[in-house]
Amino acid sequence: MDCLPAALERAGNEGSWAVADAISTVLKNSEELHSWRRHLLSACIKGLVTMYSSSKDESKQEVERSMLLRLEELLCVVGDVDPDDWCNLVKTGLKYRYRDEAFLKILNIAIQLLYKKESSL
Repeated sequence: MDCLPAALERAGNEGSWAVADAISTVLKNSEELHSWRRHLLSACIKGLVTMYSSSKDESKQEVERSMLLRLEELLCVVGDVDPDDWCNLVKTGLKYRYRDEAFLKILNIAIQLLYKKESSL
């Protein structure tokens, strides 16, 4: 379980996400679930950055789309992200996928989630 997030970061390791999903199911009622999801969110972002950097021609669109959907799901559940991870995703995504509708849609959703207006008393 400790080594899996690092393995998920590498491009082309989509099958390992099934194991991550199984672990999430096992941890469903555990206190460790939130921490686990934070690790998965970080791994998902790093995986997308790796994919975008290594595959500049958008050749793996289906894999990228499934990772983007996973990113959206994890962002909704976790609610925050490591600033360095976020910066790398935005920078790399906009550099290589600035015309990709799926990336831009998830980027917009993420911005809405991460930059909510704080209510002031």
